[in-house]
Amino acid sequence: MRFQLLDIVPYTPNPVTARLVSPAERLEQTVESARRAERLGFDVFSVGERHAGRFLSSAPSVLLGAVAASTSRIRLQTGVTVLSVLDPVRVAEDYATVDQLSRGRLELTIGKGNEAAQFPLFGLEIDEQWELLADKYALLRRLWRETEVDWPGTAYTRPQRGTTTLPRPFAGPPRVWHGSATTLASAALAAKWGDPLFSANAIQPLPNYAVLVRHYRDEYARHGHDPRGAYVGAGSGALFIADTTQEAKAKYGPVYDALVSATNVPGNNTPFRDIDHAIAEGPALVGSPQQVIDKIARFHEALGHDLQSVSLPTTLPVEEQHEQLERLAGEVFPALREALPTTLWGAGDPYAARPAFAGGVEPRTTDDAGRPESAGRLAGVPVASR
Repeated sequence: MRFQLLDIVPYTPNPVTARLVSPAERLEQTVESARRAERLGFDVFSVGERHAGRFLSSAPSVLLGAVAASTSRIRLQTGVTVLSVLDPVRVAEDYATVDQLSRGRLELTIGKGNEAAQFPLFGLEIDEQWELLADKYALLRRLWRETEVDWPGTAYTRPQRGTTTLPRPFAGPPRVWHGSATTLASAALAAKWGDPLFSANAIQPLPNYAVLVRHYRDEYARHGHDPRGAYVGAGSGALFIADTTQEAKAKYGPVYDALVSATNVPGNNTPFRDIDHAIAEGPALVGSPQQVIDKIARFHEALGHDLQSVSLPTTLPVEEQHEQLERLAGEVFPALREALPTTLWGAGDPYAARPAFAGGVEPRTTDDAGRPESAGRLAGVPVASR
């Protein structure tokens, strides 16, 4: 198993102490966490993207540029790039720049985002979020793989005539993962293109995410892609490790419960009543090192994932956050790496050397009449049970 540290850069006071650092401090904490994660042997560091609510991650490419300049080995990802609301030409430019700065360490995770409030900010309709995502991704793929791109334009993207984005990626197009949280549409889009899937596994019960992963694997096989590339990542809920479960709940439980009671963001509402409920039935990684190991192993039984993502409890003092990183790297990861091996980023990974296309079969992009295949076909995919 591989391990990712994700920071969506929430900017929220500690709900118990009301402590809140400055924006400059909070952003520096993100960069420092990446440096520490690299030293501790994490495989990848990821920055989220939010355009609504109390977050400082509205410019993730800028933040990843700072991380790229401050590290030398750790891979860089996004979690997620909200492609539905962005210009694919600018995404191609911005992240190819990060890829060059990091000497080819970048991988993207795209999605439509899970905040309804972001769409009006960009003059877009939330009802078109899946069509926007699918069309913009089809264009982004071409921009990273071709020069002098001619694109006819759609209802969701502008025409392009002889477009070559600069800089080019460092060594071929970066791998793109697809974030999937509550519907089958992102899983279907990932499978269509032969890309890996990243299951949120952060808010809903585990069986809901297992539905998405099963659909992804079924569709991936149906499209005829190389099975070696069907990697799956998985997120997690709250994180706090202590010597015993009782100690972890005593120290972090009041913070968790207060955060849940104060959060009311559409798409982010948790069904878990309190810390005990989240530990027993949800994705929270709160407890002893062995309890966290066992819980991630249960995730793996349901999802068969290759990459596990964790996020620090960022409302706590930074010293306590760093202690969590140390305990994860020293007391949790070794057992899981040994028990759950993966070829991701290894010799068996067909994308390890970044070929132009990672062993899959390019999907159809036109219908029987030769017209561009509508992204709207994904919009009707049913919603997984919540």
